[in-house]
Amino acid sequence: MTSINLTREEANARSQMIDVKHYDVHLDLTDSETHFISTTVVSFHVKQAGSTFIDLRGEELLELRLNGAPLPTNAYEAKFGVPLSGLQVADYELKVVAKIPYSHTGEGLHRFVDPADEKVYLYTQFETADAKRVFACFDQPNMKATYSLAFDAPADWTVITNGPTQTTAGANGAQTWSTEIDYPLSTYLVALCAGSYYEVTDTWTGELSEHPEGNPAQKLEVPLGVYCRASLAEHLDAERILTETKQGFDFYHRNFGFAYPFGKYDQIFVPEFNAGAMENAGCVTIRDEYVFSSKATHYKYERRADTILHELAHMWFGDLVTMEWWDDLWLNESFATWSAAISQAEETQYDTAWVTFANVEKSWAYQQDQLPTTHPISTDASDIETVEQNFDGITYAKGASVLKQLQAYVGRENFFAGVRRHFKAHAYSNATFDDLLSSLETSSGRDLSFWAQQWLKTTGINSLSVHTETDSAGIITAAELVQSGDTLRTHRVCVGLYSLQGDKVVRTDRIEMDIDGASTEIAELVGKKRADIDFILPNDDDLTYALLDLDEGSLEFLIGNIDKFEDPLARTLCWSAAWEMTRGGAMKARDFVALVARGAAAETELAVLERILQQASSAQSNYADPAWAKESTVLADALLEGTKDSDPERSIIFAQALAKIRLTDGTRAFLQDVLESSDDEGLRWYAIAALAADGALDDVSSAVDAQLARDNSATGYQAAVRARAAVNTAENKRAVWDEIVAGELTNRELTSKLEGLTYPGSDELLPTSEFFDVAEKVWSSQSSEIGLTSVTGLFPSWAISQETLDEADEFLKRDLAGGLRRSVTEQRDRMARALRNRAVDAD
Repeated sequence: MTSINLTREEANARSQMIDVKHYDVHLDLTDSETHFISTTVVSFHVKQAGSTFIDLRGEELLELRLNGAPLPTNAYEAKFGVPLSGLQVADYELKVVAKIPYSHTGEGLHRFVDPADEKVYLYTQFETADAKRVFACFDQPNMKATYSLAFDAPADWTVITNGPTQTTAGANGAQTWSTEIDYPLSTYLVALCAGSYYEVTDTWTGELSEHPEGNPAQKLEVPLGVYCRASLAEHLDAERILTETKQGFDFYHRNFGFAYPFGKYDQIFVPEFNAGAMENAGCVTIRDEYVFSSKATHYKYERRADTILHELAHMWFGDLVTMEWWDDLWLNESFATWSAAISQAEETQYDTAWVTFANVEKSWAYQQDQLPTTHPISTDASDIETVEQNFDGITYAKGASVLKQLQAYVGRENFFAGVRRHFKAHAYSNATFDDLLSSLETSSGRDLSFWAQQWLKTTGINSLSVHTETDSAGIITAAELVQSGDTLRTHRVCVGLYSLQGDKVVRTDRIEMDIDGASTEIAELVGKKRADIDFILPNDDDLTYALLDLDEGSLEFLIGNIDKFEDPLARTLCWSAAWEMTRGGAMKARDFVALVARGAAAETELAVLERILQQASSAQSNYADPAWAKESTVLADALLEGTKDSDPERSIIFAQALAKIRLTDGTRAFLQDVLESSDDEGLRWYAIAALAADGALDDVSSAVDAQLARDNSATGYQAAVRARAAVNTAENKRAVWDEIVAGELTNRELTSKLEGLTYPGSDELLPTSEFFDVAEKVWSSQSSEIGLTSVTGLFPSWAISQETLDEADEFLKRDLAGGLRRSVTEQRDRMARALRNRAVDAD
């Protein structure tokens, strides 16, 4: 038995043997500051006689009874769960009482004390399989059940869970909050948030649109709640959050054909959250960095809206219809990512969401898909550890990209019709991708089996290019769209033709087509004069997932005119092409930096602007010849000039980017002025960290203390941790390194210290070879989430050299844990790419 790392085979065997009916869960949250008492009574039916186990990760098993008869507790080990031996075909009731520690790593039941006011906050995080950290359960997605939940907590707390709560008086001034979940729900979607949460409520009123494949039209009211810590209440822009939430409800009820299934809908902004958010049914948890306590960029607002709509889509795809096993995790996340983008673009103020998708999600996917650890979208999920390693750019971004391509291939309305069929057929149960594919085939009339094989079972990216031949008069006599790559796939693509007209680059023709194989004729191009076409975009409108291989003339035109492209999506595809060429060594890093420095001021899409500034910074620090990068002020000067932009949203984007690169005389003076005169607390914190790393603050400790007096929030506290870790002395870097290796930090303290440890300018003070001595200890002594963060952050990415690569190769010859091997392999590959690109840049 492997309860902590449940295998797919064990899960299949258990679900065939056990039919779980109901959980009665009672948590006593008043026991102590370090532990809580968990009491679970689970009712289940045994379908096949035999032995199995129920999952539990507790410190101590206090009581265990099966059908009232006591069972021994002293042999309990979390690794093996609670054994259930000699079961017969019958109904059973199991009672489990356990003492369980609170988490400080964002897994299980996390406990946080707000430094601003000492108030306590709890929240749960159960995906992938951490419900067992809170109550005894069959912790796998296809064993759904109903629930009775009860929580003893201080009377002045607020308790939020999956359903509306009732309260009764308890002992010693406590109260008991209780609720019933009367619909089948997977364990990973049960939730609890408790503490001094501030609350804003509202109601969405709307109507379910009727479709032939869906349910009848009906009018609806859904109670809405938005919660955050009391210390963040003044910063909670609840009206904006609720508006975007209602827009999501409008869009999904117009297109999904199934009414919101979970009664009320609460969104709780919680501290020290590892991910962006979690789709607990009716009780969504979101990282509370999304409650902006200082000036936030447009991009952050857009990404928050994307997160809100992503989690709302999960209420249908994931919660109502749930995967059988984690091998369809990609479908859960890809569908929600696609849904968020299309609903943003069609329903909210972020009507260029597909532009952001092309620049952010696609970039993430392309990067991940070029690593040696890439995997098919639909991939191995043999056990929980493997699943957790696949929460990556393939699962989310590539999957969403190919769903977008599938929508283009079958047609928008056919795609939604298939989704509606899927929801209606599998509501409150479990389903597979094959079930969805069958619904899409029915709605579109297309055989999609080949599509699934091409796109879901293979790895790698195709490149698309347009080849033309002309006669002596410059007339195109032959044209073809060429795809290259290890696996040639079927694509729905658009070829765009562009020309410079005045001071604008505009599209003059659009050719949409299906391609499959190495070459497809573009008949519409034949007969056109090549000189009338300034630029050819092989994947215009971003319909498919592919890299762009621009012809020589188009590339030259892009470099000279990227700021003149009128259409923001076409322009961002140009930025993406330039960045991927830089990563691939086809464009010098210094040339990409120069391109961004020249074109950033004209970029209208703020999300894209923020992204290309990050890419330029990465190009300079990782891919450029170090000697050039140390002396060049091209990027710093462009960022400094950008801070003078009359648009405050644009100005803050440039200022924040400026604070994250090596300082020059001009940028140093700017940040010193920030500390003198700015009231933007977030920017002030970045200035302190940058100046501390630069050695430009006489007394960093006093500067941090003074800023904490201005901003004693949880965010401020973490910024202070980052700033202190950024101090560039050998003594300080050694102390921070040792703290991280010791593994006693909370999840958010860890990320803050890692950011400060590796701040620009620290390269020469950080250890290199030592990583390979401590990595195995760090990995084995920490949870998977914390271990991955630590190993990735401590890998000596600052020491880009063949010597470091050789050390990594020797390390990888060891017998390593799978997650550790994958992390080091990926970091090693990133360094090898950087070394190659530095040679290109120096040539």
